[in-house]
Amino acid sequence: MTLKHNDSDCQIGYTITMPRSGEPARRRLQQAAVELFCERGYDQTTTAEIAARAGVTERTFFRHFPDKREVLFDGQAILREMLTVAIAEAPVTLQPLEVLYRAFRSVEQLLEDNRPFSVPRQQVIDRAPALQERELAKVAALAEALALALRQRGVGERLAALAAQTGMATFRYAVASWFADPAGGLGTHLDRAFDELDGLAASSSTRKARRRR
Repeated sequence: MTLKHNDSDCQIGYTITMPRSGEPARRRLQQAAVELFCERGYDQTTTAEIAARAGVTERTFFRHFPDKREVLFDGQAILREMLTVAIAEAPVTLQPLEVLYRAFRSVEQLLEDNRPFSVPRQQVIDRAPALQERELAKVAALAEALALALRQRGVGERLAALAAQTGMATFRYAVASWFADPAGGLGTHLDRAFDELDGLAASSSTRKARRRR
């Protein structure tokens, strides 16, 4: 699933606000990379050019990132940690999808703060098949991490996997909607997406009841 939005051009001049201290070079490299990917295309940009734009050496680039793809996916580890902690700390009375909804709302401010980076980043990904493949792999890994966190709460293996994959799809649907229309903030789009998911589940229950008649 590729996130879509309406911005037609990459917007340069953003500030990356990841909760990681003491790494200004890393942030400059991220900004330089997205600027160049927007200007020249992902395939046409080299790590040496990214390093030069950021004002560091190419050796410094490779101290921070194993390859130029990872410049765009650096925040995944932070996101995974925050989500899994939120799942672990959720009240024991909540059902799996309620736990996931609560976890996604817990990273709302992080994503809001990073929207100026995330929107052009997603544009770059949408234009590069190799990056789309990498994104799908990252999404699958994150869903597995969420499923593991649910299993550690006592949720059965199959139900944990189904809830994690459904929750991730709903989360990404909400983010795509928010990219297209920032009005109301990410929270509004998360609420709407999970309400729509509830509606789909209710429709399924209605069909089952009809079949029993």
